Amino acid sequence: MNEFRNAKPTDATRCFEIETDAYEGDEAATLEKISKRIEIYPDGFLILLVEGEIVGFVNCGCAHDVEMSDEEFKELVGHDPDAPNVVIMSVVVDPAHQGKGLSRALMVEFVRRMKRMGKSTIYLMCKEHHVPLYERFGYSYLQPSASDHGGMTWHEMSMKL
Repeated sequence: MNEFRNAKPTDATRCFEIETDAYEGDEAATLEKISKRIEIYPDGFLILLVEGEIVGFVNCGCAHDVEMSDEEFKELVGHDPDAPNVVIMSVVVDPAHQGKGLSRALMVEFVRRMKRMGKSTIYLMCKEHHVPLYERFGYSYLQPSASDHGGMTWHEMSMKL
């Protein structure tokens, strides 16, 4: 059975392991960034557990004005927990657990929690091959991103809540 909870500082190492296993090259956040995100905004860091083991997570920050290519924001510089716009930084499931519908379960729970918190819009960036996946989750395509994070091409998407 899937269980969800907000991240605790002791979760950082496991989340870093999942992030580095699931993302390519420089795309993964560092342990320091993950620890900082948990410390600064645990309400925006949702953990997915299966049989008591952390197998995935989604994390975010909130802003009044969203600039998707802002690298400093990934360290929550400019984050305001009361702002209406949510910016997702990572949606990740351990590769050993992918293909089981867990990313959908994670996103459904995340969206439910953001609605409950009174947020108005969720933004994210993804690679081109993930665009159809996020469209199925209810996101709309916005534009190619100015970001070249990890030396890759990104696409911006959003969902009105």
